[in-house]
Formats: sequence, structure tokens, C-alpha cells
Amino acid sequence: MQPSRPARPGQPTDPRAAAQQAQLAASLAGAVDLAAVKARSDAAARAAAAPPPSATTPAGAPGGAVVDVDEATFQTEVIDRSFQVPVVLDLWAEWCGPCKQLSPVLEKLATEGGGSWVLAKVDVDANPNLAQGLRVQGIPAVKAVWQGQLVAEFTGAIPEEQARQFVTELVAATTGGAVPGAAAEPEEPEDPRLDAAEAALDAGDLAGAEAAYQQILDVEPDHPVASVAIKQVALFRRAEEAGPDALTAADAAPDDVAAQTRAADFLLGTGDVDGAFARLLDVVRRTAGEDRDAARLHLVELFGVVGNDDPRVGAARRQLSAALF
Repeated sequence: MQPSRPARPGQPTDPRAAAQQAQLAASLAGAVDLAAVKARSDAAARAAAAPPPSATTPAGAPGGAVVDVDEATFQTEVIDRSFQVPVVLDLWAEWCGPCKQLSPVLEKLATEGGGSWVLAKVDVDANPNLAQGLRVQGIPAVKAVWQGQLVAEFTGAIPEEQARQFVTELVAATTGGAVPGAAAEPEEPEDPRLDAAEAALDAGDLAGAEAAYQQILDVEPDHPVASVAIKQVALFRRAEEAGPDALTAADAAPDDVAAQTRAADFLLGTGDVDGAFARLLDVVRRTAGEDRDAARLHLVELFGVVGNDDPRVGAARRQLSAALF
């Protein structure tokens, strides 16, 4: 049960934003060859075959974390590259004072990024077609491109802290910070003690799997896999025992806390995380004393089954706190 990827950062609130994004490819068609879906597909294929950006490449040179871009290189260094990592366009001019404040900040952040994103610098005076295609109305203008499409932007010089937040959220929402071509961390060796539990799971023997995980925990109480897996197996056992009739029984007896917990187990066991949490939160809000405490403890147990990294757990925890206090 993993958290979903956050939404794209910095999306404009202007209702014209969606239309502008849809028109980006057509707007650029006069400056770069980005006409339609095939062009994007071709760009993705070229990106897959190209070496990843490198922070060690001299600033301004092609293939680096900071690159100077013109109409001739826009396709390769911006569109194609954006299928590897997010590309941040810095649209500037020599006469622009605020540009000279913002550009060094962005260059510093791109170097620190180590190739996780690319800063593409565009002189708007030298590249009027690009400026027109990108609908630049004022500079400095910063526009982020991911997989051939505009995903975020702002205009004007901003403090380093805000610029850092912009690129941090951009990278988190696109690649999560992964650098193409970087050596993967070595995988930890598999624990052979897990084989018996996994074999039991494959055979549908939940009781056997639970017993196998428990044997591991008896020796190593903090085992990172077994400590989580045993909670999930126990949940699936309870859900299997409760069966679909648990929902009918719980709906018929809304004040029966045990019936509500069985129904929540069944819902969670079938993947309805929000439904399971909502049912127990409702019990907490409606009850007091031992009944409320039983519902609260069971809900907290289900939080542990789903995992604290899941955003649904965070939201339900906040609702639980509000219900209690």
C-alpha cells in the first residue's frame, strides 16, 4: 500500500492555464519540431538513447546541469531532455537587472541538483521565436517542462528560498530526485527465513504464514519485513473470517463496536482503505468511554497495517485527533 505521487507543483490558478498548456506544443511548432503525439514519442525515444545530464559538464555546454539553449538546440536540450529529467527554462536578457539576480541562484541550485534537473538558459533577444512560442510576457520568466509539456512557471525574481522550494517540489512531483544512469544502491540480500512465510502465502495458508513470520520475530523482534508482514497477514485473516456478511451485520447494529471493527477489517482486506478508516472514525465520533477507546485502538492498529507513509493514514490521523479533542 504505497502513497500516490504528488500532483505537479506550481500549477497556475488562472483558468486559462489548462488551455495554455494544451497549446504549448502548437505554439512551439514554429521554433522547434514539436507538432503532435508522434513528435513527443520520438523525443522520448531519443531521450532513452541519450546519456543523462551531468553536473560535471562545464556550465553552458550541452548535456550539463546548466545549459545555454537556442532555437537550434531547444529540441534536444529541452524537449528531449525533459523525458529524462525536468527542465527549468530561465528566460533572460542582458539588459534585465532582475534576471542578473535570479539566474545565479538558479545556476547554483541546478549544480547542487547533480543532474536531477536541468537549467536551460534562453536569451530572449537572441531567440525571439522561442520567446514568442513560450508566450513570454515579461522577464525573468521561469518555466518548467516535463515530458514535453509545460507543468509550472513563475515570472519575476524571487528569493533563493522560494526558488529552492519551486525546484524541490518540481523534482519531487516528477522523478522524485532520481538521476538517470546513476548506479542503483545495492540490494540487501534476501532473508531465507522469509521463504517459508512466502510459500505459505502462495498456498493461501494465512495461518501458516503468520506462524512463520512470528518465528522470525521471536528471534529478531525488529525484523523490517516480518514486523510489517505479520500485521498484514493478521488483517487478512480477520477479513477472511469476517466475510462480506460483516458489512450487513455492522450496518444493522451501528452501536456494536465489535461489529464495526470486523466490518473495517473486511473493508481494509478488500482494499477499501478510506472506507475502513471512515467507519471507525464514525464510531469514535459517536461513542465515549470504553467503546470509543476500542474503536480508536483498532483504528490505530489499521494505520500500522497500511503504513505511516500512506497519505490516507496522515489524513485519517488528523481526523482522529479532531474527533478526540
